[in-house]
Amino acid sequence: MRAAFTPTRVGRHRLENRIVMSPMTRSRAFGPELAPTDMMATYYAQRAGAGLIITEGTQPSAVGQGYPNTPGLHTGAQITGWRTVTDAVHAEGGTIYAQLMHTGRIGHPANYRTAHHPVGPSPVKAEGRIFTEEGLQDFVVPRELGAQEIGRTIRDFADAARNAVEAGFDGVEIHGANGYLIHQFLSTNANRRTDDWGASAPNRARFALEVVAAVAEAIGGDRTAIRISPANPFNDIEEEDFEETYSHLVEELNGIGPAYLHVLESRAPEFSRELRRAWNGAMILNPATPGARTAPEHLALVDEGVTDLVSFGQYFISNPDLPERLATGAELAEPDMSKAYGGDERGYTDYPTLAVGAVRT
Repeated sequence: MRAAFTPTRVGRHRLENRIVMSPMTRSRAFGPELAPTDMMATYYAQRAGAGLIITEGTQPSAVGQGYPNTPGLHTGAQITGWRTVTDAVHAEGGTIYAQLMHTGRIGHPANYRTAHHPVGPSPVKAEGRIFTEEGLQDFVVPRELGAQEIGRTIRDFADAARNAVEAGFDGVEIHGANGYLIHQFLSTNANRRTDDWGASAPNRARFALEVVAAVAEAIGGDRTAIRISPANPFNDIEEEDFEETYSHLVEELNGIGPAYLHVLESRAPEFSRELRRAWNGAMILNPATPGARTAPEHLALVDEGVTDLVSFGQYFISNPDLPERLATGAELAEPDMSKAYGGDERGYTDYPTLAVGAVRT
């Protein structure tokens, strides 16, 4: 049997296989206060065959929201909604972590339910546009977080982690990738600070480390994880010294002891191997070359010890039974990305499994 289909232990949980469902924004939190819905519970339960499910990015506070209809973990209604999701996944034998995502400057006032303005490490606007309920809008100049606000934001992450445990999650993954708030602090263009959170690689890594430490203290390091994407330019990020920054970050993370490190490969896939050697814990790798042809090849990364687990994104959208398909060599259905964000069950919960129908065309 290939290593990807064997059990492993991550933190305090035994996983039945090493195939992970990556976090993916789907913008279907139509419940009160941006709470998860029964449709979301069905979606995640359908994919419980993954060794580990990581949810879509979930804001730890109201100002942490970037996109329309993304769920939160900072109100009672949201906790109740997520409990429906976790109960459904656990009933199918699955393990599920909540991803905590503060989008920072990647947001727009039009997307908040209450009056807020995007924040960031520095008042530096991202290049590009964002989808809002009012159509595409240019990004705005974020308001710089003060020292006290940074402390409040760190506490928001810790509070959201406690809420996640109350909602039945097995753990949380902190989103430190893809150009969102933590990644903004790590970067050399979005972070122009000259205080304790800027001006050097160790200082730019400070916020990420403080968030991970606070969450680990709140719920235990064995239920805490972080996702990073070194050298990833998404959302107008520049990292001139990413090797120094992430080497320092991983060295310090070893001292905190999170359950796993989730690495999204980008322009420097070879650097993932260096992080693997430096990291003392379990590693999940999201390879840089997604696609139906390469998906089975990614299993070799586990066989060869390049990573402990491998994560897949879009192919979990269209193949709810992806581990079974990979194990049997079955054809992979292509996702309909026109229905990726928002909408109803079409392109969400209507993809068939091998047991009930042919591959969707």
